[in-house]
Amino acid sequence: MLAGLYLTNKFYICIYIPICYFMNFEQLCFTTFCVGSLADALKMSAGKVYGMLRSSGILTEYLLPGYEVLHTFSKEYIVDDLISYMKEKGVLE
Repeated sequence: MLAGLYLTNKFYICIYIPICYFMNFEQLCFTTFCVGSLADALKMSAGKVYGMLRSSGILTEYLLPGYEVLHTFSKEYIVDDLISYMKEKGVLE
């Protein structure tokens, strides 16, 4: 559940209960891009996809830490990679 999104010195603090982490504007845009692209590919709502990424740990353990490398790849590669990882983690069948 989103408790707040606050801008502090060019960083966004995204507070989720019970998770709190920092991301810069580029990471926030990239996360939004990934969620939207996955939602389109999976024909699901962005909210559902976001929840799946967050609850499985993919968001905080893979997507955000891997931002520097992942954002250099194509949309198709990122979507395929995330779908494969979601299947590996048991989030998708």
